[in-house]
Amino acid sequence: MRSEITVNLFNTSAITRYNPYHLARLSKLDILFRENLELRQQSGYWKKQHSRAKERIEKLENENRELKGKIDYLEKKLYGRKTEKSGTGNEKIEGEADSPREPKRSRGQQPGMPGHGRRSYDHLSVVEEIRDLEEKDKYCKRCGKPYILFPGTEDSEEVEIEVKAYKRRIKRLRYTPGCDCEETPGIITAPSAAKLIPKGSLGISVWVWFLLDKFLYQRPTNRSIEALKGYELDIPPGTVVGGFKRLSTLFQPILEAFTQKNLAEHHWHCDETRWLVFETLEGKQSYRWYLWLFKSPSSVIYVLDPSRSAKVVNNHLGDVEEGIISVDRYSAYKAFIRMKDGRILIAYCWTHMRRDFLKLAISFPHLKAVAFVWVELIGELYHLNNIRVSRIKDPEGFLEADARLRAAVLKMEQRFKHELEQQRLDADYRKVLESLKNHWEGLTVFVDHPWVPMDNNEALCLGFQNPQDSLESAILRMNQRFAA
Repeated sequence: MRSEITVNLFNTSAITRYNPYHLARLSKLDILFRENLELRQQSGYWKKQHSRAKERIEKLENENRELKGKIDYLEKKLYGRKTEKSGTGNEKIEGEADSPREPKRSRGQQPGMPGHGRRSYDHLSVVEEIRDLEEKDKYCKRCGKPYILFPGTEDSEEVEIEVKAYKRRIKRLRYTPGCDCEETPGIITAPSAAKLIPKGSLGISVWVWFLLDKFLYQRPTNRSIEALKGYELDIPPGTVVGGFKRLSTLFQPILEAFTQKNLAEHHWHCDETRWLVFETLEGKQSYRWYLWLFKSPSSVIYVLDPSRSAKVVNNHLGDVEEGIISVDRYSAYKAFIRMKDGRILIAYCWTHMRRDFLKLAISFPHLKAVAFVWVELIGELYHLNNIRVSRIKDPEGFLEADARLRAAVLKMEQRFKHELEQQRLDADYRKVLESLKNHWEGLTVFVDHPWVPMDNNEALCLGFQNPQDSLESAILRMNQRFAA
């Protein structure tokens, strides 16, 4: 009976064969069936909505954690220590083994240590100055008889500086011929003195002053002009800027010689940094330029360019057949390497890789312990490589140190590959490990080339560490920015 009713529940022809009682029961069953079907549909809908909500919450929680990590990192960068060196010893890093620390040595001269003594200025020229008694003091105050001059003098020395501006008046002697030769002019005048800038009123010593002040001592040109006013010399700023433009052509052969020497090397440290140039260019909306650095073992070339693309690297190193560049992980260097078809190797900087793990420890406290494990492993690589480099003239010692280094590198590679195979790995930790894996080939270039450093610190030491520039680089920026 039930099966018949179920099968024929929506068959209207079958319903007419039942009595009113059965019809009422069938109507209730029909309503319940429809309600059940509707509730099942609603259940599937709300389950799907719940699943979407959980995914959205998980995504927002990950974004929130990532943003909190960035805030912690930026606060540490802004208000924390400005160095990655170890602290005073009061801090305890989670996961770090306890080790005795030596007491911090105070700055300056250490008790019991010999001093450097007075410096010798014997290389300076001597201007003698005679100091004598006043006329009234040359006589005995009791009897009035004069004092007798004693042989020799009592000497003392002081170092003085005398800087003064003067006008150099050049007088050229003139001659008239003492013969009647037609080819001889009526008046023969001595040749004029050589000038750095033709028809210029400023001598070589003035331009040496400005060039050293600007490019060696990194003082803004306006301050140099103000300093000369103290010597009663007032030079218009336009004269100095115009002179710099005319002098730049004289340095072009020197630049070309430096560039040829730089390109003849086989290893370069490369870096770039933002540099504001207040000059409008067609098609460029901002004043943001970039100062590029190419440092070889014997020379450094700076290139100021409005672009940060790989074409700048290619313009300088494009004709190089083979070599190695030590760089960070900026994409322009990777694009340049693809242009060279493997003829130039890229060595990535371990300092940047180490900084990723330090940032991970600062941003996500629950990952601090594992992050500092990797920091210690990277430090061990540095230590083993330093030992290997120090024994480069000892073949047996070098081979032993090289074997230890290669074993440590292999162990590190196996470790990050094993951890990346784990399914339940923290997303932020996985991101750093994947970066380590993707750049591993470039990070290990130093293993087969011992003369290549593990990092790009030689470029950073020249004031290219962004965004916290060195004081020297900051002064140079202000100098260049307000030069005109």
